Amino acid sequence: MTVTLRFFASLREKLGETDSLTLPSGSTVGDARDALMARGGAHAEALARSRAVRAAVNQKMAAESVVLAEGDELAFFPPVTGG
Repeated sequence: MTVTLRFFASLREKLGETDSLTLPSGSTVGDARDALMARGGAHAEALARSRAVRAAVNQKMAAESVVLAEGDELAFFPPVTGG
């Protein structure tokens, strides 16, 4: 299956605005993050497990255990701060 990727804030600066990723059926948000980190370079650095990164699937916050479906939009972004 193929999902559309979107990156926001500092992740967009490092990885670009959009991308796509092909994964096996039944893959989760965490699997997608692992696959992106396996690309190495900027992806491995920006999405490292030591970094706080949030995800949304189809514009709804999603845990790493959420199972993805064909055509989903998966967005990654840093935590939001402010007040």
